[in-house]
Amino acid sequence: MGKIKKHPTVKLIIGLIFKEEQLAEKAKKALSRRFGRIDFQSPILNFKYTDYYEKEFGSGLKRQFISFNRLINPADLARIKISTNKIESGLSKCKRRRVNIDPGYLDLSKLVLATTKDYSHRVYLNRGIYAEVTLYFQDKIFKPQTWTYPDYRTLEYLEIFNQIRDIYSCALPT
Repeated sequence: MGKIKKHPTVKLIIGLIFKEEQLAEKAKKALSRRFGRIDFQSPILNFKYTDYYEKEFGSGLKRQFISFNRLINPADLARIKISTNKIESGLSKCKRRRVNIDPGYLDLSKLVLATTKDYSHRVYLNRGIYAEVTLYFQDKIFKPQTWTYPDYRTLEYLEIFNQIRDIYSCALPT
């Protein structure tokens, strides 16, 4: 029988998709109030990998990733996803989202994303929230799974997650 151990804390990451940068700034302020100081912000990237969000947001979408100084318990991911959905709703207009907020976490071996959509490779967490291991770390870089979204497969994104992993690694107790 294996010995039960407490899981180490992990690095909260959030991906934002938006059209208007001022709405992304409002989202980041709300997220910072909820989860603490932001310690990493990627450059704002063009989001051109799917037209899934265009009906709701329009075209010319942008993407940015952020992470937070305070580490979290991975068991809190469902609660965090529910909280980010409320922030999305608060920034909505005429029942349409204007910012998409996707939380997840990163540890030394993987990137896990939260979602409300079930599928064969996703694990139910709690309160209608599922998790998937989107990337795994091997040979000094994150690598995609067969189900990983196309944008998360790009070298640009993988390098961002490697930067966040470096920040996380330095924050761990020695």
